[in-house]
Amino acid sequence: MKKLLFVMVAVLAGAFALTAQAAPRYGYFDHSTNTWVTPKYHPGGPSPVKRKRVKYDGPYPAGTIVIDTSERRLYHVLPGGKAMKYGVGVGKDGFQWAGTHRITRKAEWPSWTPPAQMRARERAKGRILPAYMPGGPNNPMGARAMYIGSTLYRIHGTTEPWTIGSAVSSGCIRLANEDVIHLYNSVTVGSKVIVKR
Repeated sequence: MKKLLFVMVAVLAGAFALTAQAAPRYGYFDHSTNTWVTPKYHPGGPSPVKRKRVKYDGPYPAGTIVIDTSERRLYHVLPGGKAMKYGVGVGKDGFQWAGTHRITRKAEWPSWTPPAQMRARERAKGRILPAYMPGGPNNPMGARAMYIGSTLYRIHGTTEPWTIGSAVSSGCIRLANEDVIHLYNSVTVGSKVIVKR
């Protein structure tokens, strides 16, 4: 009986070891701490920040879009001391900006025409950007775009939702596609946009 029990335990342990080896491990080994680090969110994953309705006691009236780039959050001010809070991706170092504008245009599944300066920067890094890309699921502009004043900047979706909460763009404000659709349906052309650093 003891021999049978030993064999069963050995078989189960072997099966567990094989299963563990077969399971892919995402992450990296940190040699400084001798530990395996598994990020909660990773390329191919969802946005790490979920939108939520929050209390808001700021000075701006309902309908205003307030983007706090240092916090990497966008607040759409609602009536009654509330706001819808979204996670955003913001401009990386050297591409951050601030100002007050209005939404001048809205587009569903927008096309993308990278500015000449952006194409030149990327070409210097060995990456060729298209002069024009039609809208669609593979377009970096994502599902919706709201154009900010006469600037080159937009509030738009992304094909990289795991970058939300990071400084990653060339100045545009990115939201996960489900969030940009939610915001798009709640704002109108003419809505005030305040970008703070």
